[in-house]
Amino acid sequence: MDHYCVLGNPVEHSKSPLIQARFAELTGQSMHYGKQLVPLDGFADTLAQLIRSGVRGCNVTVPFKFEAFQAASTQSERAQLAQAANTLKFDGSTIHADNTDGVGLVQDIQVNAGVSLAGRDVLLIGAGGAAAGVLGPLLAAGPRRLVLVNRTKDKAVALVARHRVHPSLQELLQKTELSAQDLQGPEGDFDVIINATASSLAGGGVPVEPRVLKAGALAYDMMYGPPAQGFLRWAQEHGAVARDGLGMLVEQAAEAFALWRGVRPPSAQVLQEMRARLA
Repeated sequence: MDHYCVLGNPVEHSKSPLIQARFAELTGQSMHYGKQLVPLDGFADTLAQLIRSGVRGCNVTVPFKFEAFQAASTQSERAQLAQAANTLKFDGSTIHADNTDGVGLVQDIQVNAGVSLAGRDVLLIGAGGAAAGVLGPLLAAGPRRLVLVNRTKDKAVALVARHRVHPSLQELLQKTELSAQDLQGPEGDFDVIINATASSLAGGGVPVEPRVLKAGALAYDMMYGPPAQGFLRWAQEHGAVARDGLGMLVEQAAEAFALWRGVRPPSAQVLQEMRARLA
């Protein structure tokens, strides 16, 4: 039986083992998936130990996505663009890094929520690892305008600048107006607002003003469960359609599963089951 796991700190709350076990069951794959708490200064040692023990791959969550990217022997284009990785595949001593967060987010918004991003105005809040992982795939979905805002504007500017010069995005950037601003900066309102900050996890307030919401806008928090509730309540109180990140979690997990096993799991079915389980 092949072994996989999720690495993080904290990690006890992770639903990834439930999701991956269900994917394996539905696709007939012989695999075991666990979770491992990693000391904040122990990511490299943990990775080496996993490889020695024959683990085939892992998912990586906060705060190790940047370290995971740097530890890899090879990286996918989307991991290179994000300079962060949430999925590692081991082949002997070779570590391949990928980032499935963005494709998972876009899949959940466009397919599961039924909201097309093409030609829309999108506001992405945050410029950390979560935002870095999704900015490229959001651009690929073809929005009319994509504004990245962050408490520290310089960090947002740097992330946008890196995407502006990437060869794979040049054609996309001819169709999308991409900019970086501080939290008070975005002008006008938006069809889709995505919270990629840790404000929900920390129990902090919503980092933007209600004026950014178009009537009936989709307000999406990349967190799920209790940490997302403050943002979701704020969105509903101001006339938006609120959605948490459970679908993103399932869809990014499906992309990782396909990378590891070469089989595409039925993510829509598992998302429905997870929603019922967590209700």
